[in-house]
Amino acid sequence: VDFPPRLKGGKSRIVTIQAPLPLGLILGEDESIPGMTSVDEVAAEGNGAAAGVKQGDIVRAITACQTTMETPTWQLLAGGIGQPKTKRFMYSVDGRPLEEVLDAIGSNRMDVQGRDVWLVLERMD
Repeated sequence: VDFPPRLKGGKSRIVTIQAPLPLGLILGEDESIPGMTSVDEVAAEGNGAAAGVKQGDIVRAITACQTTMETPTWQLLAGGIGQPKTKRFMYSVDGRPLEEVLDAIGSNRMDVQGRDVWLVLERMD
């Protein structure tokens, strides 16, 4: 996936960070770039700070989880409802509402393997 820079001036770079929940971040809608989510605060002792998230970073993508029902054909024929399966994927947050971004981050709690959250951030140098 390609993430072209959104910050003006050409002095930004894309960084990826992996951290366990809770991240210890306060996110907000960036005032200078509509539709972008920014890191407004980082808790000094939080998992986000330990992983390298910085105040002012722009969130471009995150891992998210979604539970769906998977039903093999033989179960449909027998009248079954299927089995729940949790899928994990990268979710682009560009232009998404803040509430949706927060829900996507929280969805990582559904990961049955308990893996860390991956964040794709844009950072000014």
